[in-house]
Amino acid sequence: MISREKIKLCIGLFWTFFRIGAFTFGGGFAMIPLIERDVVEKRKWMGYEEFIDMLAVTQCSPGPVAVNSAVFIGYKLCGIPGAVASLLGVTLPSFIIILLLALFLAKQGKQVVLERFFDGVRPAVVALILGAGIKMGQKSLRGTSDYIVGAIALLLLIFLGIHPIVMIISGAILGIIRQNRSVREER
Repeated sequence: MISREKIKLCIGLFWTFFRIGAFTFGGGFAMIPLIERDVVEKRKWMGYEEFIDMLAVTQCSPGPVAVNSAVFIGYKLCGIPGAVASLLGVTLPSFIIILLLALFLAKQGKQVVLERFFDGVRPAVVALILGAGIKMGQKSLRGTSDYIVGAIALLLLIFLGIHPIVMIISGAILGIIRQNRSVREER
């Protein structure tokens, strides 16, 4: 039997992620600043460091980062019921919107207004993603070596087209090496 507190928390998770899913265009990365604001700053369901670690884990997992993040947060807070509530909350808005758009477009054909809407939304989504990246960088990059590694990773992603998963795994390995080196130096 699920306690009243868990039911209340699951409902809170559902509505939090439903609202985020309903009002964010541009996919998972555009949702990150909203998830951070609600989960870390507003509801204090996790700390910022834990949020950054969660993002690293969810980006290494198959699937959209927003969906993975919602499931991770829901599971952390309330187990399987929380994961299901968060998953439904974050995915239902997109499903409903796409279903309604498909029905509308099937009846109407080509819509200039809709095309212009998406033309206007795209730059805003880029700004959201860029803003989230800058904010995470300001909070996560602690020293000169972090900035150098970040800059090199960005250049490799942009100019050599290296897959993000390769960059994440390489960053994890580099972090382990750096940590082992600092532990040895302390001895």
